[in-house]
Amino acid sequence: MNPLEEPGCGSRCIDPCILVIFGATGDLTGRKLTPAIYHLGREGLLPANFACVGFARRPKSNEEFRQELKQDVETFSRTTPIDEAYWKNFQEQIFYHRSEFDSNDGYQSLARLLSQIDTRHGTRGNRIFYLSVPPKFFPLIIEKLKKFNLIYDVSETEERWSRVIIEKPFGHDAPSSALLQTTIQKYIHESQTYRIDHYLGKETVQNILVFRFANSIFESIWNYKHIDHVQITVAEEIGIGTRGAFFEEQGLLRDVVQNHMMQLLSLVAMEPPVNLSASAVRDEKVKVLQSIRPLTPCDFEQNVVRGQYRSGYINGDSVGGYRQEQNVDPKSCVETYAALRFHIDNWRWAGVPFYLRGGKRLPKRATEIAITFKDAPGFLFQNQGKNDPNVLAIRIQPDEGIAMKINCKVPGPSSPIQPVKMDFRYGSYFGQSPPEAYERLIWDCMIGDNTLFARSDEVMHSWNILTPLLEYWAKTQPDFPNYSAGTWGPQFADAMIAKDGRSWRLL
Repeated sequence: MNPLEEPGCGSRCIDPCILVIFGATGDLTGRKLTPAIYHLGREGLLPANFACVGFARRPKSNEEFRQELKQDVETFSRTTPIDEAYWKNFQEQIFYHRSEFDSNDGYQSLARLLSQIDTRHGTRGNRIFYLSVPPKFFPLIIEKLKKFNLIYDVSETEERWSRVIIEKPFGHDAPSSALLQTTIQKYIHESQTYRIDHYLGKETVQNILVFRFANSIFESIWNYKHIDHVQITVAEEIGIGTRGAFFEEQGLLRDVVQNHMMQLLSLVAMEPPVNLSASAVRDEKVKVLQSIRPLTPCDFEQNVVRGQYRSGYINGDSVGGYRQEQNVDPKSCVETYAALRFHIDNWRWAGVPFYLRGGKRLPKRATEIAITFKDAPGFLFQNQGKNDPNVLAIRIQPDEGIAMKINCKVPGPSSPIQPVKMDFRYGSYFGQSPPEAYERLIWDCMIGDNTLFARSDEVMHSWNILTPLLEYWAKTQPDFPNYSAGTWGPQFADAMIAKDGRSWRLL
């Protein structure tokens, strides 16, 4: 069975459609979107009547565009070499359309091109518009699409449909996010809006619901009675590369915490949904965000840490500090590290702290959710010293899988107790690498399933939690840089969790 063909999902009918990618000559298209579409097609998951149109400002022909996409697949595909026989036929379904984003003529000619493709390839007027562009262009493009009848009213969806995929960021704080949402709602309905967070397309993230709610052994202990605390880590060893200008506007809190990490927190902490419909799942995620205790000025000092990396060493190689990166202000106060302590004020999680940390230029690339359970009573083995707590670790990347740390007796007469790890990895167990996140998310949009996409109220609740912190940071001067590249962040982050009698997990 194909990894995407889950019970109740794989049998769904996929309507014919055209995928239009705005910003088609950008990095995201080459690295992620093109390989994802190629794999979907090669594995028989695209509709039989399908076409892809690239929309961008650079002049080029269909043939030049097709050749560039082929090179992208050869470079970034999760399988090699490219299937030449499949690509030869598939490339005939790929087209390029040159236009400025604000050109009325460009949208009129796009409408004519899509109509021609409908006739030639039988795509029946169904459209997906993928906005792989800076957020400032979202309202403009959506307005133009609506103006030239490329986005349909919801009432028309029985005969044909149109959907819009929007890349993050969805604003840069609560007011800007609300304004963006108000603006695009003038032209498209919420049901047509697919706010993509690629973390939600990762196989291990999708498996959190199955792991929790299909295994009574875990769901029965998934509460304050048995869990001591939860840690969520998103660590990257890379710096910001060529994204200096973008990162100067965003910072790590906006770029990683507000979306990726808050989504992971919601999935770990949510209550069982009444069913697996998109609305039911997302309703429960929103309830988690509503239950997070608001951060106070005291929390800004005691339960939040921000950092910025200086020069250091990664895997033995010397690397520069953030302020030496391309397109970065030499006196920048933008954070490349953040650690936060949250409480969820509901029955399930009363008194259980959630520790979040994320950063650039840390020792390794790793994303993990670690559930640390409370200690067992120590009467029986107190002469052995303090035992390690049981830990359930859900690895999102790399080496996607789940590990459980338990205590066992070492063979021999002295009977010492030692922690051991029970380890499950997707790749080794199922004999194949899981599909890339964008494969799943594009496929879900094609079948009209928005479960793994962020809803507007999810986005707003997340911004409402973090905007007061962003406003506080904007008014205070940090002592940057405050951690060396290749270390696990500022010492203040260690002190923050240590005052609770805990420590960050070694990854």
